[in-house]
Amino acid sequence: MTGPTTAPRPYVLLSCATSIDGYIDDATDERLLLSNDADLDRVDAVRAGCDAILVGAGTVRRDDPRLLVRCAHRRADRLARGLPESPTRVTVTGCGDLDPGARFFTVGDTDRIVYCASGSVDKTRHRLGELATVVDAGDPVDLARTLADLADRGVRRLLVEGGAQVHGQFLAAGLADELHLVVAPFFVGDRRAPRFVGDGRFPWHPGRRAQVVEARQIGDVVLTRYALSDRCEPA
Repeated sequence: MTGPTTAPRPYVLLSCATSIDGYIDDATDERLLLSNDADLDRVDAVRAGCDAILVGAGTVRRDDPRLLVRCAHRRADRLARGLPESPTRVTVTGCGDLDPGARFFTVGDTDRIVYCASGSVDKTRHRLGELATVVDAGDPVDLARTLADLADRGVRRLLVEGGAQVHGQFLAAGLADELHLVVAPFFVGDRRAPRFVGDGRFPWHPGRRAQVVEARQIGDVVLTRYALSDRCEPA
């Protein structure tokens, strides 16, 4: 099940929570809570085991995430292993329209990397200054090139937390090794809301099914782990 790229890259783990009908949010201005405390703690443990966390620029703008390890014991364990308290934060952008006041750039003492389309690199570097390392990732942004650069920077395990467009790009390119998909026990039922994922041609289809390596209930949600490459770790 190995993806089409042969360039060195980190182990790529995609993480997403949806409603029963496949939505990752609703159409209101309030963020929809799709997980629960126990599953959020599981995600925190996954974060603590990664070298970097990646989200798209749209997620930075819309959700203003911190992308930090929350548990004090996990942060202490990382420090004891000679690592920063939280993984490196990574985003990708075509236009460079990022707010330097976003929590992605201002909260926590961890490295921040912005992979930017070639035509927006200078503007983005000027806007962000010393807040982040801005890297030319091609035009349009080339995810394989992005992953190769992360590998060169010592990132061996990358957690991708969305949004839908970024997840879709990783999946369509065959650049994901594992998917954690959590389903919440309700429907959204509003086609104005974003889904996981949009239209695309994906390596997994009725003639080539992804492998389920784990399925378990966590409170009132269900986690399914899918192997998307032969690098995926067993349950």
